[in-house]
Amino acid sequence: MSKMILPGATLGMLGGGQLGRMFTIAARTMGYRVMVLDPDPLSPAGQVTDTHLCADYQDTQALAQMAAECAAVTTEFENVPAQTLRSLAKHCPVKPSAEAVEIAQNRVAEKSWLHEHGFVTAPFAVISSADDLVAASTNVGFPAVLKVSRFGYDGKGQARVADLTQAQAAFASMGGEVCVLEKMLTLECELSVVLGRNEAGDVALYPVSENIHEAGILDISIVPARVAETLAV
Repeated sequence: MSKMILPGATLGMLGGGQLGRMFTIAARTMGYRVMVLDPDPLSPAGQVTDTHLCADYQDTQALAQMAAECAAVTTEFENVPAQTLRSLAKHCPVKPSAEAVEIAQNRVAEKSWLHEHGFVTAPFAVISSADDLVAASTNVGFPAVLKVSRFGYDGKGQARVADLTQAQAAFASMGGEVCVLEKMLTLECELSVVLGRNEAGDVALYPVSENIHEAGILDISIVPARVAETLAV
C-alpha cells in the first residue's frame, strides 16, 4: 500500500496553465508545497507556486530536481511528453500514468482505444492522406470536423467541413498531418464526469458539470449540471 503524502510535502505539476494554477492554490491552501515545471516564464501556475522550474518538459536538470524533491507528480494537460512521465515514475508516484497520457494525447489512439473497449463514439475515420478523405466522406459523412491527431485543443488544429472539397482544403491547410474526421452530432448538452480513485481502488464521484462552449473553447461550466438526477447518477 502506498504511503500517505501529508501536508508539508512537495507536489510536482507538469504544466503551468490555468488548471495548474487552480491545483497549486488548492494544494498550498492545504499545506503542501508545489513545484511547477513549465517553459513559460509567465505561466499562471508559475506565478503562485513555491518553485517554478522554467525549462523544457524534457530538461534533464529540471527533471532531476523534480524527481529529488517531489513526493508525487501530476500533469495539468495531456501534451507533456510521455517519456517525461516515465522518467519521473522511476523516482515517485506519477498520476496519471505515462500510458494513459500517451493515449489521451493522440486522437487516433484515443478514439481507437475507446472503440476497442466498447465505448460509443461519433462515427470517425483516420485520415493519413488526401485519398482517405474520399472513403471517409461516405463512411463518416458530412457535416464533420477534421481534427489533427496531436496538439490540437481549444478549437485549434480543427476545422468544420461541410463536404469533401472543404475537407480536402482543410487537410491541406494542416500540412498533411494525420487527422481524424469525426461526424458532427447534434448535442443536447455536454457533460463532464470527474472521478477520483485512490491506491486502494476507492472511487469518489464529483458532481456532474454542464459545459457551454464559445467558438470551440469552454466558456462556462455549471455545477451541478441541469439534467435529470437519474442521468447524473
